[in-house]
Amino acid sequence: MRKQFFVALCLGLLFAGNAAARDINFITGLAQGEFKDLSKEAGAAIAYRNTAPAAPLGITGFDAGVEVSAVDIKTGNQNYWEKAFGDKAPSFLYIPKIRVRKGLPFGIDVGAMYSYVPDSNIKIYGAEVSKAILEGSAATPALGVRATYTRLAGVNDLSLQTVGVDASISKGFLIFTPYAGVGGIWIDSEAKGALKAGTLPGGIPLAEEKIWQPRGFAGIKITPLPLIGITAEAEYSARPIYSLKAAVNF
Repeated sequence: MRKQFFVALCLGLLFAGNAAARDINFITGLAQGEFKDLSKEAGAAIAYRNTAPAAPLGITGFDAGVEVSAVDIKTGNQNYWEKAFGDKAPSFLYIPKIRVRKGLPFGIDVGAMYSYVPDSNIKIYGAEVSKAILEGSAATPALGVRATYTRLAGVNDLSLQTVGVDASISKGFLIFTPYAGVGGIWIDSEAKGALKAGTLPGGIPLAEEKIWQPRGFAGIKITPLPLIGITAEAEYSARPIYSLKAAVNF
């Protein structure tokens, strides 16, 4: 029963990730301001999501699962997103991921993430390390800090990477563990090829963009069955981002 439940949820998450797949393929150029706005929002989209309470896993703890994030890219002026997707931008960019975390001594957890959006050229790699300042108890909340790194791969026209830091707090009640946090990401974005040179129609030569982007997030982890956790999270960082994760953890 538990295995069937987890497999069904994983397939549902992966199907959602395939719902609006597109290649990032610039067929027209960008102005520098458009490139900066696109870099800010794309950097926020590929950044490492929290999707976990602040409490550490513990030295024997392990967490592995699948996650999908939905990024609203149609709200407001999305002209640069249309250009990024060859005039065929979806309303939401869905990013499915495989994630693992391992507990270490002294309240430290490490993790890794890989994403491939099916039928597109979008791939993302990432890693995280977190430290529990307060591990939490039946009466007190957990408090943790975290550092992350992500990098976009597969897109010839764009080199994009992020470094993130954040702090979060959580407190468990029965099968529910709500959490919230704040932090920020450093985004390093550089155009490549014809996009950088400004030789695409309507384009100009583009300089590298380095951006600091704050973010806030809140979510809840639900443990409906032993060893199975479902986490839902909402984040705002340049754009609304909604995430759902299903994982086996112990």
